[in-house]
Amino acid sequence: MPKKNQTNEKDSVYFLKLVLYVILGSIWLKFASPLALGDSFMLKGLPVGFLAGLIFAAHDHFQVDRKIEYAILTVMTVVSLFLPVGIIV
Repeated sequence: MPKKNQTNEKDSVYFLKLVLYVILGSIWLKFASPLALGDSFMLKGLPVGFLAGLIFAAHDHFQVDRKIEYAILTVMTVVSLFLPVGIIV
């Protein structure tokens, strides 16, 4: 069987991608006053950075790294929901 060509990624490139996902996960489009959707659901903002990060992570070449990138995006999105981070409209 022929061996698969496995490309290695430099540590600096990997670290830069992690920083990119931390920044993208913290970008929110927040509203000055929450939007009421129905009687019981209030929408404070939209995680636009999370959505952009999902698109970037889906096109990543390394499958193992995708799981880590999804985890970083999710954690940063949840943490930044409670912090004063984002663009207020």
